[in-house]
Amino acid sequence: MDRDDTLIRCDEVAPNGDLGDPGLVVLLDGAFEACRQLRDAGFALVVVTNQGGVARGKYGRAEVEAVNARVNELLGGQIDAFRYCPYHPKGSVPEFTREHPFRKPAPGMILDAAEKLNLDLARSWMVGDKVRDCEAGRSAGCKTIFLSGAENVEPHPAIDWVAPDVAGAAAIIIG
Repeated sequence: MDRDDTLIRCDEVAPNGDLGDPGLVVLLDGAFEACRQLRDAGFALVVVTNQGGVARGKYGRAEVEAVNARVNELLGGQIDAFRYCPYHPKGSVPEFTREHPFRKPAPGMILDAAEKLNLDLARSWMVGDKVRDCEAGRSAGCKTIFLSGAENVEPHPAIDWVAPDVAGAAAIIIG
């Protein structure tokens, strides 16, 4: 699943959605319980997150890893793996200023996690709040759930289901 505005608050606490401070990490309502229900149902939980703030010089890889560690701490250690993409084609840090197969909507992070964790992607789900999350999941061979909040969602070929939040997504997956 995606991280920012899927499991944790991001846009409302971090300028331009670039969250590099673990002190700002706040779980979204229902995220802990949704993860617990998915784990209890036998699912591995993997977070895949674009972190273009690294390429834009907003924070470094160590900060991304600290935020991920804080997310997992708040979730009681329920996340099996994190994958993040520090690349962005419009970055200012030369090392990270380019496209990369890990950058969603490309499926690289999902494919990498599936290989390392021996996941069956045909039986896996991608959950996220952006169409690019669903596009990455679809390209990897997963079923997809778009988190809409209270907004109406335009039909998109990469979106299989729509849920208001991660708790609603967990109910779809388990159901």
